[in-house]
Amino acid sequence: MDFGICIASHVGDLDYVVHAEKLGYSHAWLADSQMIWSDCYAALALAADRTSTIKLGTGVAVSGTRPAPVNAASIATINALAPGRTFFGIGTGNTAMRVMGKPPHRIAEFDEYLHTLRPLLRGEEAEFEGQAIRHIMPDKGFVNFEDEIPLYISGFAPRSLGLAGKHGDGAVLATLRNPGVLENLWQMIEAGAATVGRTVDRDAFYMTALTAIVVLEPGEAVDSDRVKHECGAMAMSAVHYAYDQFRNFNKPPPNWAREIWPEYCALLEKFPHEKRHQRIHGGHSCWVLPEEEQFLTPPVLRASSMIGTRDQILERLVGLKQAGLNQIMILPNFDPRFAAIERVAKQLIGNVV
Repeated sequence: MDFGICIASHVGDLDYVVHAEKLGYSHAWLADSQMIWSDCYAALALAADRTSTIKLGTGVAVSGTRPAPVNAASIATINALAPGRTFFGIGTGNTAMRVMGKPPHRIAEFDEYLHTLRPLLRGEEAEFEGQAIRHIMPDKGFVNFEDEIPLYISGFAPRSLGLAGKHGDGAVLATLRNPGVLENLWQMIEAGAATVGRTVDRDAFYMTALTAIVVLEPGEAVDSDRVKHECGAMAMSAVHYAYDQFRNFNKPPPNWAREIWPEYCALLEKFPHEKRHQRIHGGHSCWVLPEEEQFLTPPVLRASSMIGTRDQILERLVGLKQAGLNQIMILPNFDPRFAAIERVAKQLIGNVV
């Protein structure tokens, strides 16, 4: 199994990517949220110059903030800097869009976007807003389409995973609780592929799951201060997403959040409705705001992270690999990120067989 890192894009934090490469991580996925972090393509360009083996790409780019031709040209530029080790992850971007008070693309919009994007990533002609377009000067090193740019599509539900099967070379998934879940996801992907007469080769289709991993010390509690310090931000990001679903679609909270839900909602409702979208994702995937630390209960922590003894986590990873998962992408809290990826590398990388 491959191990990758997801990174809150930061143009001053390239040593982190370099360190991950030295530790044996296979992929660096730089996240794309304009109103939260640095521009992902600026950070990718710098990372390409500082590394030589680790695969680099967006983790994930957002369809609603850049037209398909812009994203295609941007990642093809990175491919010119890191030929043969560039990939492109794309999603509708709940956080990136919601933090600007906008909804993510709907499925039909995302489908049309991917239909345009796919050929552009190959340097081919595509239709964009009723016009035939292509990159007309792909030579002289401006961009690189000669080396393949794999397309990985983020999806958490049947229709979005169907689009991964229809258009993609792989899928980016949320945390998987057990290997049995993966078979259901495969069926969603294959159903989407079938709509265009495509057959998904499970051995070639690349599946990645985003999570955080904390290997417990003997006798350590799931909600210890160290666990919260390393994966609390990932846990709260899941809570933020659940609140967005509740706020915008009146969806009930997931079971793991029900204990905290009334108090959490009361906290957010203190902020003016017209500006609440700026507050919901505070600290997103980097740190936990002090007033939200109370919500890091064991069920919340476990919902989005792999927390357990080394043997427990290895058993879970082996099962996921056997079910078809190719990569675990980890996103620890910002401050302990170096130590967190070092521990995972030492205890897990190379041991999932």
